Amino acid sequence: MRGYLIFEIEITDQAAWEEYRRVAGPVMAAGGGRFLLRSERVEPLEGGWHPASISVVEFPSYEAARAFYDSEEYRRTIPLRQRAARGRGILVGSTPQPEVSRT
Repeated sequence: MRGYLIFEIEITDQAAWEEYRRVAGPVMAAGGGRFLLRSERVEPLEGGWHPASISVVEFPSYEAARAFYDSEEYRRTIPLRQRAARGRGILVGSTPQPEVSRT
């Protein structure tokens, strides 16, 4: 089961955000994470959800994602992220789903 960190982010301080990305990116990569997406455009469709942006980071496993998030190295970056942006995050475990037939 792969693990995914999914964050809804509203950047409030661009300079602090760039510093957070510079510091957190290598920590994330060392923990096995890779960015799947950083939204460039978000269009609300249902439920009144209006996130400014969405980020999804994939890890080899749910446990690896949890270990990254709980690591001392990443914990040190959280105050910088919180100064740079408002947001909410979740950890999701997922198994591959079969392809849907298109015939």
